[in-house]
Formats: sequence, structure tokens, C-alpha cells
Amino acid sequence: MKQDTPVQRPLWLALSIILVGLNLRPALAAIGPLLDQLRHATGMSFSDASLLTTLPVATMGAGAFLGSWLERRAGARLGVALALAMILLSSALRWLPASFGALLATALMAGIGIALAQALMPGFIKQHFPHKVSALMGFYITAIMGGASLAAAGAPWLAAHSAHWQNGLAAWAALAMLALPCWLLSAPRGAPGGGSAARAPQFSQIPRAWLLAFYFGIGTAVYASSLAWLPALFVQLGWSQQQGGLMLSFMTGMEVVSGLTIPLLSARSHDMRGWLTLVLLAVLAGLLGMVLAPHGGLLLLWVALLGLGVGGLFPLTMILTLHHYEDARNAGQLSAFVQGIGYLIAALAPFAAGWIRDATSSFNLAWLCLALLIASLLVLTRRFAPQGYAEAMQSPTVAAAQTR
Repeated sequence: MKQDTPVQRPLWLALSIILVGLNLRPALAAIGPLLDQLRHATGMSFSDASLLTTLPVATMGAGAFLGSWLERRAGARLGVALALAMILLSSALRWLPASFGALLATALMAGIGIALAQALMPGFIKQHFPHKVSALMGFYITAIMGGASLAAAGAPWLAAHSAHWQNGLAAWAALAMLALPCWLLSAPRGAPGGGSAARAPQFSQIPRAWLLAFYFGIGTAVYASSLAWLPALFVQLGWSQQQGGLMLSFMTGMEVVSGLTIPLLSARSHDMRGWLTLVLLAVLAGLLGMVLAPHGGLLLLWVALLGLGVGGLFPLTMILTLHHYEDARNAGQLSAFVQGIGYLIAALAPFAAGWIRDATSSFNLAWLCLALLIASLLVLTRRFAPQGYAEAMQSPTVAAAQTR
């Protein structure tokens, strides 16, 4: 049998990583554009509907902590395969008649699958592509956002052009059916990561780990809120549901552009602070613009800035996290901790925005609160000087012992 050449193996593995990324958002991104059908079919309020995004994002946070445990016992190859199987099943079950309970159950199942894949993939990339972390993280995260864009545009189209609107939710099982065999065929059959490996640092005792988690959580809160409520915002402004879905697709399309280019442009820089400041300013401008000038062609500008900012912030935060350790195992486990806490923080945002919408009949206060949080990240960014990474990742106990 012909063996893969050294060039072919990394290429196929990189393509499989991209396919995995494409599966990590459609289960969430398909909800917003079909919100009217979901509310009419189940009778749920905006606050109830927010749970279809809030609880999966919270599950993504809780499930991220299982990633390290699963990697030690089964390895990244089987762990990601299990994640894809759960995503596939959760999407396929949405072909059944709609009810709020059933939709919530499938959303939670998808959230667990997404969490496992996201917890395992950064460390896997750092291990197998140690000299191309920025590029591969850029492609991987671009694929995540591309999957969201595809679902945001495709879900209302599938619902409108098929006999059952549930097809807009369930058809994304096909993506997982494609990714699962490709991943199993290309991912190395490495041994699980337990055994003699050094014990992971206690990240809960390291202030920098919490700071990174907060940083990731606020950026993801903006993304999750946009994913859940941007189509509803445009419907509130008089646009059609299809147009609202296309605007979400436009935003995620801008995320794809930024997620692909920003990591490549920043690849030679170990200091991420300038790039982080740039994308945070874009997010801030987009949020404030939607509140202060939500009319006409300017809306396209605000949504574009929001997409470009969020699209760059996600990969830069992950790259920043991975840069804190040279060791791939520790970097991967730090990434899992940051995502776990970060997604739990982000999960509050869609619910809070839905509650604000019910209470005020507007999303403006929600966008202003997110803008204030983004402004706080601008202040925190200056603390991420690369020469301080090693010292920042020491626990207070270890640091105190070394000063004696």
C-alpha cells in the first residue's frame, strides 16, 4: 500500500482540522435566522429562545474541562471523533417534530461535542504544527466562522425551499458525516496523553489564567450575542427574516476574512498587543454604531466592523494563550481552562440580551453593556507583554518560594 509522503500527511491533517472547524458553529448559528419559526412552533419568548444559545455556550464551557481528561484517557484522535459524532447526532435529531424541550436537548448535546473538539484542538495543533501555530489556528478558526456563515445564510434558504423548515436546522449533519471519516483517516494514532506526563499546572491558582479566561469570555460574549440576536435586531428594524439571516452571514463572512488574514499578518510578531488593540477598536466601533446610527447603509459598516473585530479577536486570544507555554501539553491544557471559564462567562450574554429585549423592547442597552466590557479589554491588553509570560504563569506559591 502506498504511504503518505511527509508533505501529504500534514496537508491532509490540516484539511481535516479545517473540516472539524466547519462543524463547530452550524448547530448554534442556524437558530437565529429561524427564530420566528421556532417561536411560532413552540410558543417560546425571547428569553426562552435565548436559552438555545445560552445553555449550549455554558455547556461548551463546562465540557471544555472534560477535554483534558478525555485526551489523557483516549487521545485527541478519538476525542475529536466522539465530538463529531455528538454534533452529527444532535443535528440529525432536529428532523423530528419541533418542541422547546427537544430543541434544548439537541442544543446541549451539540454544545458538549463542540466543547470537546475545541478543548482538544489547540493543543493538537501546537503539537503537530509547532512552527505554524498562528497559520493553522487562523485556518481552523476561520473554518469555525465559515461554518457559522454557511449556516446563517443556508438555514433560512433551506427552510424556505424545502417541505419542512426543520431542514434548515438538521441538514448540517451532512457536514459532520463528511468530517468524521476524514478525521479518523488522517489524524495520527497517538497514545493517550496520561501516564508519565508531568502534572498539569493548577491554573485556578494562577491569576494570569483567569485574566486570559475573562479576556476570551468577553470576546466570545459579543460573538454569542450577535449569533443569537443579530437577525432578530434586523427583523425588529423592518427587514425580512431572510435578510436578517443574510446580515448574520455577512458578519460571519467578515469574521472569516479577518480570522484568515489577521493571524497570518501577526504570525511573525510574538507581541500580540498592537493587533489585539486594533481588533478591539473595530468591535467597539461596531457595537456603538449599531446603537447610535442604526439606519441605512451605515448598518453594513457597523456589522462589517463588528465581524472584522470579532473575527480577529477570537484567533488572537487563542494564539496569545498558546504563547504562554512552550510545552504543547501545558499550552493545550491552559487553552482548555481559558475556554472552559470563558464560555461560562460568555453564556450569560445571550440570555441577558434576550431579557433586556423583553424588558425594554430594544437591544440597545445590551449592545452598550457589551461595548463597556470591550473597553475594559482595551485597558487590560497592555498587561500581555511577551517577556512576562513565564513569570505570569507561575502560581503565587511557586513565585513566593523562588523569591526566598
